[in-house]
Amino acid sequence: MKQNNALVIPTLEIKAIIGLGNPGPAYSKTRHNIGFEIVNALANQYYGSWESKKGMVTCSIFIHDKKILLIKPTSFMNNSGQVMPALAKQGIKQDNILVIHDELELAFGVSKLKFGGSAKGHNGLKSIIAHGGSDFLRLRFGIARPINREEVPNYVLAKFHEPQDLMDESIDQAISIAIDYLAE
Repeated sequence: MKQNNALVIPTLEIKAIIGLGNPGPAYSKTRHNIGFEIVNALANQYYGSWESKKGMVTCSIFIHDKKILLIKPTSFMNNSGQVMPALAKQGIKQDNILVIHDELELAFGVSKLKFGGSAKGHNGLKSIIAHGGSDFLRLRFGIARPINREEVPNYVLAKFHEPQDLMDESIDQAISIAIDYLAE
Protein backbone atom coordinates (compact mmCIF):
# COMPACT_ATOMS: atom_id res chain seq x y z
CA MET A 1 0.00 0.00 0.00
CA LYS A 2 1.17 3.51 -0.80
CA GLN A 3 0.19 6.76 0.84
CA ASN A 4 -0.99 9.50 -1.54
CA ASN A 5 -2.04 12.66 0.28
CA ALA A 6 -3.73 10.65 3.06
CA LEU A 7 -5.27 8.20 0.56
CA VAL A 8 -4.05 4.65 0.54
CA ILE A 9 -3.17 3.44 -2.94
CA PRO A 10 -2.83 -0.34 -3.26
CA THR A 11 0.23 -1.78 -4.95
CA LEU A 12 -1.05 -3.22 -8.21
CA GLU A 13 0.59 -5.01 -11.11
CA ILE A 14 0.00 -2.46 -13.85
CA LYS A 15 0.16 -3.98 -17.33
CA ALA A 16 -1.60 -1.27 -19.33
CA ILE A 17 -1.95 2.50 -19.25
CA ILE A 18 -5.04 3.85 -20.96
CA GLY A 19 -5.03 7.52 -21.92
CA LEU A 20 -8.52 8.92 -22.33
CA GLY A 21 -9.43 11.28 -25.13
CA ASN A 22 -11.45 11.71 -28.29
CA PRO A 23 -10.09 10.65 -31.69
CA GLY A 24 -9.39 13.03 -34.52
CA PRO A 25 -7.58 16.32 -35.09
CA ALA A 26 -10.56 18.43 -33.97
CA TYR A 27 -9.96 17.25 -30.39
CA SER A 28 -6.17 17.44 -30.39
CA LYS A 29 -4.74 19.51 -27.52
CA THR A 30 -8.13 19.84 -25.79
CA ARG A 31 -8.55 19.46 -22.04
CA HIS A 32 -10.53 16.24 -22.44
CA ASN A 33 -7.61 14.76 -24.43
CA ILE A 34 -4.90 15.18 -21.81
CA GLY A 35 -4.84 11.39 -21.35
CA PHE A 36 -3.80 11.04 -24.99
CA GLU A 37 -1.17 13.77 -24.56
CA ILE A 38 0.38 12.03 -21.55
CA VAL A 39 0.54 8.54 -23.13
CA ASN A 40 2.00 10.14 -26.28
CA ALA A 41 4.70 11.76 -24.15
CA LEU A 42 5.36 8.43 -22.39
CA ALA A 43 5.70 6.66 -25.76
CA ASN A 44 8.16 9.33 -26.93
CA GLN A 45 10.17 9.15 -23.71
CA TYR A 46 10.51 5.36 -24.01
CA TYR A 47 10.95 5.25 -27.81
CA GLY A 48 7.71 3.42 -28.46
CA SER A 49 5.83 3.33 -31.72
CA TRP A 50 2.09 3.19 -32.13
CA GLU A 51 0.13 0.60 -34.08
CA SER A 52 -3.56 0.46 -34.87
CA LYS A 53 -5.66 -2.41 -33.59
CA LYS A 54 -9.38 -2.91 -33.52
CA GLY A 55 -10.86 -0.11 -31.41
CA MET A 56 -7.53 1.25 -30.17
CA VAL A 57 -4.02 2.40 -30.94
CA THR A 58 -1.36 0.67 -28.85
CA CYS A 59 2.32 0.96 -28.04
CA SER A 60 4.46 -1.39 -25.92
CA ILE A 61 7.21 0.10 -23.79
CA PHE A 62 9.35 -1.07 -20.88
CA ILE A 63 9.41 0.92 -17.65
CA HIS A 64 11.66 -0.43 -14.89
CA ASP A 65 11.94 -3.71 -16.85
CA LYS A 66 8.15 -4.08 -16.85
CA LYS A 67 6.35 -4.35 -20.16
CA ILE A 68 3.57 -1.76 -20.27
CA LEU A 69 0.96 -1.51 -23.00
CA LEU A 70 -0.02 2.09 -23.74
CA ILE A 71 -3.53 2.46 -25.14
CA LYS A 72 -5.52 5.21 -26.82
CA PRO A 73 -9.11 4.10 -27.51
CA THR A 74 -10.24 5.09 -31.02
CA SER A 75 -13.88 5.41 -29.96
CA PHE A 76 -15.20 8.64 -28.55
CA MET A 77 -14.79 9.29 -24.82
CA ASN A 78 -18.25 7.94 -23.92
CA ASN A 79 -17.23 4.51 -25.28
CA SER A 80 -13.67 4.28 -23.95
CA GLY A 81 -14.49 1.10 -22.03
CA GLN A 82 -14.94 -0.81 -25.28
CA VAL A 83 -11.20 -1.61 -25.11
CA MET A 84 -11.66 -3.65 -21.92
CA PRO A 85 -12.83 -6.95 -23.51
CA ALA A 86 -9.78 -6.95 -25.83
CA LEU A 87 -7.51 -6.34 -22.84
CA ALA A 88 -9.19 -9.13 -20.88
CA LYS A 89 -8.36 -11.52 -23.73
CA GLN A 90 -4.70 -10.59 -23.17
CA GLY A 91 -4.96 -11.35 -19.45
CA ILE A 92 -5.18 -7.69 -18.45
CA LYS A 93 -7.79 -7.29 -15.73
CA GLN A 94 -9.39 -4.16 -14.32
CA ASP A 95 -6.84 -3.97 -11.49
CA ASN A 96 -3.98 -4.16 -14.01
CA ILE A 97 -4.78 -0.81 -15.63
CA LEU A 98 -3.89 2.78 -14.96
CA VAL A 99 -6.31 5.21 -16.59
CA ILE A 100 -5.07 8.75 -17.24
CA HIS A 101 -7.79 11.37 -17.53
CA ASP A 102 -8.69 15.01 -17.11
CA GLU A 103 -10.01 16.07 -13.70
CA LEU A 104 -12.20 19.12 -13.14
CA GLU A 105 -11.78 18.95 -9.34
CA LEU A 106 -8.03 19.61 -9.39
CA ALA A 107 -6.22 22.84 -10.22
CA PHE A 108 -4.55 22.98 -13.62
CA GLY A 109 -1.50 20.74 -13.83
CA VAL A 110 -1.96 19.03 -10.46
CA SER A 111 -1.80 15.26 -10.91
CA LYS A 112 -2.86 12.72 -8.31
CA LEU A 113 -3.28 8.98 -8.16
CA LYS A 114 -6.57 7.52 -7.02
CA PHE A 115 -7.78 3.95 -6.72
CA GLY A 116 -11.41 3.07 -7.31
CA GLY A 117 -14.40 5.27 -6.72
CA SER A 118 -17.09 6.67 -8.91
CA ALA A 119 -16.81 8.38 -12.29
CA LYS A 120 -18.03 11.71 -10.86
CA GLY A 121 -19.65 12.55 -14.20
CA HIS A 122 -16.61 11.69 -16.35
CA ASN A 123 -18.06 9.77 -19.30
CA GLY A 124 -14.81 7.98 -20.17
CA LEU A 125 -14.54 6.64 -16.63
CA LYS A 126 -18.24 5.71 -16.65
CA SER A 127 -17.63 3.61 -19.75
CA ILE A 128 -14.60 1.82 -18.28
CA ILE A 129 -16.48 1.17 -15.03
CA ALA A 130 -19.44 -0.21 -17.01
CA HIS A 131 -17.09 -2.72 -18.68
CA GLY A 132 -15.62 -4.22 -15.52
CA GLY A 133 -16.05 -2.23 -12.35
CA SER A 134 -14.31 0.61 -10.58
CA ASP A 135 -11.32 -1.23 -9.09
CA PHE A 136 -8.59 0.35 -11.17
CA LEU A 137 -5.92 2.98 -10.68
CA ARG A 138 -6.44 6.48 -12.06
CA LEU A 139 -4.01 9.30 -12.69
CA ARG A 140 -6.11 12.44 -12.51
CA PHE A 141 -4.68 15.47 -14.34
CA GLY A 142 -6.15 18.74 -13.11
CA ILE A 143 -7.80 20.99 -15.66
CA ALA A 144 -9.71 23.13 -13.08
CA ARG A 145 -13.43 23.72 -13.20
CA PRO A 146 -15.14 26.61 -14.98
CA ILE A 147 -17.15 28.92 -12.73
CA ASN A 148 -20.49 27.99 -14.30
CA ARG A 149 -21.49 24.30 -14.36
CA GLU A 150 -23.27 24.79 -17.68
CA GLU A 151 -19.93 25.60 -19.29
CA VAL A 152 -18.36 22.19 -18.47
CA PRO A 153 -19.17 20.43 -21.82
CA ASN A 154 -17.64 23.22 -23.90
CA TYR A 155 -14.82 23.78 -21.41
CA VAL A 156 -13.51 20.21 -21.53
CA LEU A 157 -13.62 20.23 -25.34
CA ALA A 158 -11.74 23.54 -25.58
CA LYS A 159 -8.01 23.75 -26.14
CA PHE A 160 -5.69 24.55 -23.27
CA HIS A 161 -4.72 28.22 -22.96
CA GLU A 162 -1.72 27.64 -20.72
CA PRO A 163 1.76 28.31 -22.17
CA GLN A 164 3.41 25.30 -23.81
CA ASP A 165 6.31 25.24 -21.34
CA LEU A 166 3.83 25.00 -18.44
CA MET A 167 1.93 22.25 -20.30
CA ASP A 168 5.17 20.32 -20.86
CA GLU A 169 6.20 20.70 -17.21
CA SER A 170 2.77 19.52 -15.98
CA ILE A 171 2.80 16.52 -18.34
CA ASP A 172 6.32 15.63 -17.16
CA GLN A 173 5.13 15.75 -13.53
CA ALA A 174 2.22 13.42 -14.37
CA ILE A 175 4.61 11.02 -16.10
CA SER A 176 6.92 11.09 -13.05
CA ILE A 177 4.02 10.11 -10.79
CA ALA A 178 3.17 7.16 -13.06
CA ILE A 179 6.80 6.04 -13.35
CA ASP A 180 7.36 6.32 -9.59
CA TYR A 181 4.28 4.17 -8.99
CA LEU A 182 5.50 1.54 -11.46
CA ALA A 183 8.91 1.45 -9.74
CA GLU A 184 7.43 0.05 -6.54
